[in-house]
Amino acid sequence: MTQSMRLLLTRPEPDATRSAATLRQRGHTVVVAPLMRMAPLAAEFAGAFDAVLATSANAARAIAAHARVGELRALPLFAIGARSAAAARDAGFANVISADGALADLVRLVATQLRGGARLLYLAGEDRAGDLAGDLRRHDITVDTVVIYRAVPLDALPREAVASIGALDGVLHYSRRSAETLLRLAERAGVLGTVCDLAHFCLSEEVARPLRAAGATRLTVAARPDENELFRVL
Repeated sequence: MTQSMRLLLTRPEPDATRSAATLRQRGHTVVVAPLMRMAPLAAEFAGAFDAVLATSANAARAIAAHARVGELRALPLFAIGARSAAAARDAGFANVISADGALADLVRLVATQLRGGARLLYLAGEDRAGDLAGDLRRHDITVDTVVIYRAVPLDALPREAVASIGALDGVLHYSRRSAETLLRLAERAGVLGTVCDLAHFCLSEEVARPLRAAGATRLTVAARPDENELFRVL
């Protein structure tokens, strides 16, 4: 880190508060304005599974109150990264294996750990990138995808965010959906041009894509889709 920055953090709670605390410890000023809330869904699934998949901490939080969570906790859970792995452990899963990377890393991990013919339960969000089930099918691994939560966007940009836009240096983006939501709400609030002129720090190229399409030019993408790597490029 070369200097203190004034940053907008739009990710949902409870992750927003945790991330903001870390950024403030590093000397940054942070405006927390979650643009979406995570809503658990009453998902139904049946059958015996060999393992569980999670590509989001929100999925692990959502399954924690499910009627069948007890039997799932007895299974190995393969997580895409450190945060989803930690959330799974918090939800009571004891055997958690993290790919510490992106979707391709998770596919490689599962393919090397499990035999062909295995059946997995993927705890997914309503909006997701990639084709995890299709990628694992090529390794003769069957994936049942169950949508366990959805991200519900706000109807308007929070007043604190609108008031602070002109004084900010940049925005942190953790998902394509949150970036798209910021652009839509900023246009509705009449501050889209100001938002596009800010520096944008993105967890991946997929996250950066809608910002680039909207005309933002000061884009920095983390080397890996990991929060520590995102903080490193500030």
